[in-house]
Amino acid sequence: MDLYYSPFDFDIQEDPYPVYARLREEAPVYRNERDDFWALSRHADILAALRDSTRFSSVNGLRIEPAFWGPDAEKFFSFVAMDPPKHTRMRGLVSRAFTQRRVQALEPRIREIARAHLAPLLDGDAFDLMEFAGRLPTDVISELVGVPEADRDRLRELGMAIMYRDEEATDLPPEALKAIGELVQYYTELTAERARERRDDLLSGLLDAAEGDDRLTPEEIVGVLILLVGAGIETTMLLLGNAWHAAWKHPAERARAFAGRVEDWIEETLRWDPPTQALARTTTEDVELHGVTIPAGGRVLLLVGSANRDPRVFPDPDRFDLDRDTGASLAFGSGRHHCLGANLGRLEARIALTELVNVIADYEIDAAAMKRVHSSNDRGFASLPTRITARR
Repeated sequence: MDLYYSPFDFDIQEDPYPVYARLREEAPVYRNERDDFWALSRHADILAALRDSTRFSSVNGLRIEPAFWGPDAEKFFSFVAMDPPKHTRMRGLVSRAFTQRRVQALEPRIREIARAHLAPLLDGDAFDLMEFAGRLPTDVISELVGVPEADRDRLRELGMAIMYRDEEATDLPPEALKAIGELVQYYTELTAERARERRDDLLSGLLDAAEGDDRLTPEEIVGVLILLVGAGIETTMLLLGNAWHAAWKHPAERARAFAGRVEDWIEETLRWDPPTQALARTTTEDVELHGVTIPAGGRVLLLVGSANRDPRVFPDPDRFDLDRDTGASLAFGSGRHHCLGANLGRLEARIALTELVNVIADYEIDAAAMKRVHSSNDRGFASLPTRITARR
């Protein structure tokens, strides 16, 4: 069978890992002419590219759909779609507001939110895990930013409309573009409101963040808030679902996870089935790898999901193993674009899964009814119907 890879192909999205294995061995620098991109699949090559922002630029964005790709990508991805010195300035200012202290201070509130969303789902012996997994990070990011409770469900709906597809397509449908516009308008109004009256939230912190006389503009702040919808809500939602699914598929590891190995469960899920599967870059000059030349201006997909299954780095990589050393995982990227919210994502996942384990002794997923999301760079579930055995 001819080797074929496209991030838009629904069949590949169902299980990309066999295709990744062939790419690593047969075409570590793969060319897709139809969709006009190159793909790197080996861990060493992807790690090097992530750390080489001079030759592998982020200025055209992280996704190759035309609506996201190009010089205006920073409108969607903020500082993640920038190179130095713009990236250095923006990330520095955002870091002054998005502090570890602010993240850690959220822990008691995250636990409250998790318990509040979990309680009604436990009235019976079955629920959809993704209902819990979607609401929790939406509320956490909203708490962090300062979004009123009444607006949170709508923000989640808009984020879903932007991220996921019902039909195979290489660009965004009209409803996604409309959702982007609605989000921009909402956050623009919220930023103006907070500029008039500060509160103890991230939005106020972004307004006050300064390096000498340099401050973020309102437009830059709105860009950061839009980024948080994808980077802060969707990835954590998908991580929780992927962890739940992975443990269900591996009963022995599930027992160990439920016996106190929640953090190892999270880290092995991030390696074995990461929410973010691909990150795009643009070559700034000709780059030769494995005897293949990627021309300057080439669109390159860094297949993080493949890197995390590379047997050169992870022995027996298709095995889900809580004892594994996951230190080389690229689930949160590497280099100057390493995910700024990694600690918050891990904290949310630890609290959410711990709360689930505290009240659930075991569970079964209805495999026939579960549904995956369809996305060019994210991987996870839209629905995970679960039947539980409650703890007594």
